[in-house]
Amino acid sequence: MDEALVKQRFHDIEENYKIIKNNIAEAAIKGGRKPEDIRFMAVTKTVDSLYINHALSLGIDLIGENRVQEFLSKRDELNLNGVEKHLIGHLQTNKVRQIVGEVDMIDGVDSVKVAKEIGKVSQKKGIITDVLVEVNIGGEESKFGLDPARLNETVCEMSEIEGIKIKGLMAIPPICTNEEENRKFFSNMYTMFLDIKAKKIDNVSMSILSMGMSDDYASAILEGSTMVRVGSSLFGRRVY
Repeated sequence: MDEALVKQRFHDIEENYKIIKNNIAEAAIKGGRKPEDIRFMAVTKTVDSLYINHALSLGIDLIGENRVQEFLSKRDELNLNGVEKHLIGHLQTNKVRQIVGEVDMIDGVDSVKVAKEIGKVSQKKGIITDVLVEVNIGGEESKFGLDPARLNETVCEMSEIEGIKIKGLMAIPPICTNEEENRKFFSNMYTMFLDIKAKKIDNVSMSILSMGMSDDYASAILEGSTMVRVGSSLFGRRVY
């Protein structure tokens, strides 16, 4: 590995982190909130452990991985003391047993079937797994997530599953041509988030609204996001 390239990438990560933190703070204040009210998740998909550890050394305390196998293969190489770990990608039922108990939260629970499997495995392991419910806010066939029209009844059904605790919602809006269009999707998510929160459903805390990624996290914060998921803006373009 070229030492000069490594040093340059370390420097880029440091500078990117400063910019992202500043943008988060500005958006939070503009939206009438405190910067510390917004959680910054570093998305580590395809990123080498060397660079993840450097980002963690800067003070990042929350990471998200998309794939079960990738997280498990990196885990022992990462300095995860004091770091919160989330699985943020689509979780297949046959992978649930491998990941339950290995991360602090499973984001993107997109069906009652998956929620039940997480609950079943969690009970066997004697733990309760925190989850976020994923909403297909744009109704896109290419994306996972619950139908917004059935969100309330599905969350109620999931809330009765033993072994899980619903902590909030997450969403990925469709690709939009302008910020105004994008913000409408985020605004709709926030409305649904508040609606469910107001119902005070048992086993549903609605403390987290995870929306906003590298290209649109500032807009998401302005519309009520409490957690943003940033990968390429921090680590650079992904290498597949």
